[in-house]
Amino acid sequence: MIEVNQLTKRYGRHPVVDDVSFACEPGTVTGFLGPNGAGKSTTMRMICGLTPPTTGSATVLGRPYRNLPNPGREIGVLLDASAQHGGRTGREVLTLSARTLGVGRNAVDRSLDLVGLNPTAARRRVRAYSLGMRQRLGLAHALLGDPRVLILDEPANGLDPEGIFWMRGLLRDFADRGGAVLLSSHLLREVEAVADRLVMIGGGRIVAQGDKAELLAGAGTLVRARDRAALATALVAAGLLPADEAGAASDTDGGLLVPAEAEAVGQVAATAGIVLRELRPAGGGGLEQLFLTLTAGQSTKEAVR
Repeated sequence: MIEVNQLTKRYGRHPVVDDVSFACEPGTVTGFLGPNGAGKSTTMRMICGLTPPTTGSATVLGRPYRNLPNPGREIGVLLDASAQHGGRTGREVLTLSARTLGVGRNAVDRSLDLVGLNPTAARRRVRAYSLGMRQRLGLAHALLGDPRVLILDEPANGLDPEGIFWMRGLLRDFADRGGAVLLSSHLLREVEAVADRLVMIGGGRIVAQGDKAELLAGAGTLVRARDRAALATALVAAGLLPADEAGAASDTDGGLLVPAEAEAVGQVAATAGIVLRELRPAGGGGLEQLFLTLTAGQSTKEAVR
């Protein structure tokens, strides 16, 4: 339902997104993960036609977003919950959008009920909404046209634990009915609970993607040594670590994520006379450990343009 093919975005010589490719299938929730400044929001904006790519392409339901005759009826988008008119009520915001999309008033009532905004909240002006209420209104707006695809950037920001649990059920139900969800979030445990597939981005490039269970089960070996550079050189020479990943595949404490069994990694270190501080399967820490291992060392500074 979403196909991203070699998307690249540069500002001058600075690549924000570099050769990114992935797909979101019907009936799945795809977690789109990466540190701040990794290129997640820029990728989502390119998918939605808001930012033109330097090279590459993105299609939703087989077409570029801008070529869809009435995109809100096909794709629900929430990129910034604060981008709403503060002087209008929640109901007014949705009613205006319903007229634009060509859907009836019953769609407004359905969306408000679906996201848990009662009549009192719907009559309140958006400027008086909490961040959590704005997120619910943004989700109501995304669902207004009864779309088949949802593209959501940090939709859980501002939600309390009960709200996060509710949103998880909402997204799971949407996917189970045949929809596709592309979900960006820093709440890794929630993504782990709801996602079927994972796409991880660091420094503008994909560092891992695939079925969640397979990624977590086959994360490889986490190894830390007194001399990290010597270990990386030995692993590259032994063919256990690609040369172009020797500098990037690190965690926050100078370790290396190696796509090989622990025994093989330990043997290379022993042969090279390298003292190890830690050697263990990388998947034991769940998504959080995998995320930190794959994306650490990437720039965490937001680009200012």
